[in-house]
Amino acid sequence: MVLMESDSELTRGDEAPDFELPGADGETHSLDDFADYDALLVVFTCNHCPYAEAKVDELNYLASAYDDLAVVGINPNDAEAYPDDSFERMAERVEDGEIRFTAYLRDESQAVASEYGAVCTPDPFLFENDGGAFRLEFHSRIDDAMKPDAEPERYEMREAVEALLAGEEIPVAETPSQGCSIKWREE
Repeated sequence: MVLMESDSELTRGDEAPDFELPGADGETHSLDDFADYDALLVVFTCNHCPYAEAKVDELNYLASAYDDLAVVGINPNDAEAYPDDSFERMAERVEDGEIRFTAYLRDESQAVASEYGAVCTPDPFLFENDGGAFRLEFHSRIDDAMKPDAEPERYEMREAVEALLAGEEIPVAETPSQGCSIKWREE
C-alpha cells in the first residue's frame, strides 16, 4: 500500500469528463444517466483499500440523505493484481447492501480514472449540474479522519454538498484526499 494525495488537474468550473461504464447493478451507466440530479459526487474507490473502506458508511449516508445528489463510485484498480477489486466482488457488495451508492461502476480500462486525474482511493469530485453540464465545484477529502481507524470530527464533503444544494458558497477549504494509490495495470 502506498499512501497518496490527490492532485488532479481538473479545476473548479471544469466539466466532468464523460464516461460509459458497467455498473455492479448489471446496467451500463453514463454521465447523462445522472442528469436529473442537481449534484454529482464521483468517487474513485475500490474494495480493498482501508482508506476507501473507512469512507463507505459516509458515502452510503450521502447517497441516502440527499435526494438531489448522485453518489457514483468508480473502481479503476487492476483486478488481476487485486482480486478483491473484481467486478464480481463489486456486484456482491452491492447485492449484500454493503454499498448503497447511486451507482458503483467498473473502470476496467482505467481510462476514466486517467481522464479525471484520479490518483488515490478514495478520490472524490463534487460537481454541480449547470444546465445539463456537470461542473466541478469541490475536489477534496470526504472528512477530516485521515487514518482508516480514526473517527471524523468534521464531515467536510457533507458540508460541501449541503451548501452546493442550497446554492451557497462551499464553506470548506479543499484538502487533498489521501489513500492507497490507484493500482494501474503494468503496460
